[in-house]
Amino acid sequence: MILKTLDELAEKIIGLKNVTILTHARPDGDTVGAGLGLCYFLRSRGVKANVKNSDGFPQKFGYLYKDYEDQDFEEQSVVSVDVADTKLLGDGLIGYAENVDLCIDHHYSNKLFARDSYVDSDSCAVCLIIYRLIRKLGAVPDPLIADCLYTGISTDTGCFMYENASPESHRAAADLVEYGARAAMINREMFQIKSRGRILSEQKIIGGMRFEDAGRISLIAVTNDIIESYGIDRDDLDGYAAIPLTVEGVEIGITLKQLAEPEDTYKISVRTVEADASAIAAAFGGGGHKRAAGCSLSGSLEEVSAKMIKEAEKFL
Repeated sequence: MILKTLDELAEKIIGLKNVTILTHARPDGDTVGAGLGLCYFLRSRGVKANVKNSDGFPQKFGYLYKDYEDQDFEEQSVVSVDVADTKLLGDGLIGYAENVDLCIDHHYSNKLFARDSYVDSDSCAVCLIIYRLIRKLGAVPDPLIADCLYTGISTDTGCFMYENASPESHRAAADLVEYGARAAMINREMFQIKSRGRILSEQKIIGGMRFEDAGRISLIAVTNDIIESYGIDRDDLDGYAAIPLTVEGVEIGITLKQLAEPEDTYKISVRTVEADASAIAAAFGGGGHKRAAGCSLSGSLEEVSAKMIKEAEKFL
């Protein structure tokens, strides 16, 4: 069933017991923040809850889970957050693909795989939906939950620089700061702090940046050679996707990230100024948002690059 209102979502949440919350593989700030934020909120109401991820949570989000411990219970309800398709759960959670009771998401490409789905594609982040939900239930986030929700809103709006940073997202962020979110620390950790290897790798990657269609398309590749040479944490690859669009005149930015296994497969991020990024990714079985989407392709670096560029040119 598709839940159309926040009231309907709140009613479902109130009825949950012994909850397992699923987050997507290669987790970002929104899925981590929404998963842990919802978990901590449910626990505050006396509901047992745990969060699961196929890949584990990256160390950079340690401030959100440093005191987290799994609770012991017999699972009764399964909720997914920020998961548009069950294949995004990863190998470790694929057994849940047919057993998700409630999906809370903000991708308009959501496959509606759960028994009940609440999808608001106008929301900048699932963390914004969780914030609305908490307030709808007459509660306010404690400082740790506020950190979780601020993290998701901040990261999914590019620190409020993206087009999806609505007036409501700014108001919610301000409220979360009042409730104790450490905005300055979170923004520094998410957007400013980089390892020496990361800086040097960016220099290498930018040096190999490719331009097509009179400079309107830009493509970079984060290969295994670069990852290994500079000691980059594979959990810290998402930030590279913003690089291509920083170049003047670029309308579609494409980032190829080579997987460790299989090595002939690339995770691809598409970022756009006006073109529909989700439609570009959908041509290869992916999806996402209008300005930020992703997919995966197998082949040599040149083959994958050529396919992505050819598809992107259709949207200029």
